[in-house]
Amino acid sequence: MLLAVASVAGRAVAQDDAPMAPAEKYTVNTNGFWHNWFVQTNATWSAFYRQERVLVAPFREFPGGSAYTNMGLSVAIGKWFTPGLGLRTKAGLWQWGKAEQGVGGDKFWSLNEQVLFNLSNLIRGYNERRLWNLIPYVGAGVNRNMSCNHYSTQLSAGLMNTFRLNRHLSANLDLGWNNFEAGNTGLALKKRSHQFTVEVGLTFNIGSGRWNHSADSDAKDALTEGEMDALNAQLADALAENERLQQELDERPAEKPAVQPAVRVQTEYAAVPLSVFFEKGKAVTVAPRDVLNMQAVAEYAKNHPVRLVVTGYADSRTGSVEGNQKLSQRRADAVADELVRLGVQRNMIDVVAAGGVDALSPSDFNRRVTIEMK
Repeated sequence: MLLAVASVAGRAVAQDDAPMAPAEKYTVNTNGFWHNWFVQTNATWSAFYRQERVLVAPFREFPGGSAYTNMGLSVAIGKWFTPGLGLRTKAGLWQWGKAEQGVGGDKFWSLNEQVLFNLSNLIRGYNERRLWNLIPYVGAGVNRNMSCNHYSTQLSAGLMNTFRLNRHLSANLDLGWNNFEAGNTGLALKKRSHQFTVEVGLTFNIGSGRWNHSADSDAKDALTEGEMDALNAQLADALAENERLQQELDERPAEKPAVQPAVRVQTEYAAVPLSVFFEKGKAVTVAPRDVLNMQAVAEYAKNHPVRLVVTGYADSRTGSVEGNQKLSQRRADAVADELVRLGVQRNMIDVVAAGGVDALSPSDFNRRVTIEMK
């Protein structure tokens, strides 16, 4: 049965992304406590056997009411802490042993805490529109025979499959195994019993079921380092040009008032802005790497007659127009404050809030502040 489910689901997952454009490579930010919760409700079919008894063809009784097969219900509530790792608390209710050797049916309930591993996200990367997710789990909890008031520990493991219906709803097929002490049922006196379950039901995502994308950190590093390398190259060229002009001035002092080397340096710098990136909704400066890059710009600005233009941006794909305008202003102010801390005079900094934009791809790169010289 496991092989059949895996085969069918494998075909589904091979087709689920077909109509979509190739996905960009993303990491994700850890969401807040109230995000990525879910609840589940399932109809359960169970088959049992005890350690001393071999389970013989339980499917002949399906959906059955024999001593060793029966129906039940389960409900669960859980939370995904990352796209690949989650926890759920699961409660089950069923009856076992309707009739065997004159023994009446016993009623059970169980409560388990289980760790979930979304292999689809762990192996293939997070995709909020994926049709099928394969989720193994393991757990432990308590089992109670209500008919004889007997408690025992319970171990559980299984394979949950979820099939996306829409953003907030998925169908799920759960293949599980439980091990517990049945109690004095007349069928098994304090013997460990095994329960195999097939559960079919629905999963409801509570609140935001998505994960916030964060552009790949290596890409950010490469972009920032590339800008810094270009800035350093421009600086070296400008200094070399200044030396040449200074030597020319020394040789031709009469023309000294007409020479304005600073204009050329400013033009070179204006073509190479420095970018400082921010997380979604944040206006807090900044990584140590960004501080180091700003320090190089600040050192130059302190020793040359230039003005710095600090422009803040937000991602127009998230938030309102008014909210993005305010966020871009806070980001620009944060970078300007950092430049002042590094020694640049406040009256030499122009602060601009550009609001929400959609100029760069991936969209996370729009959450930034640029520093230019003029």
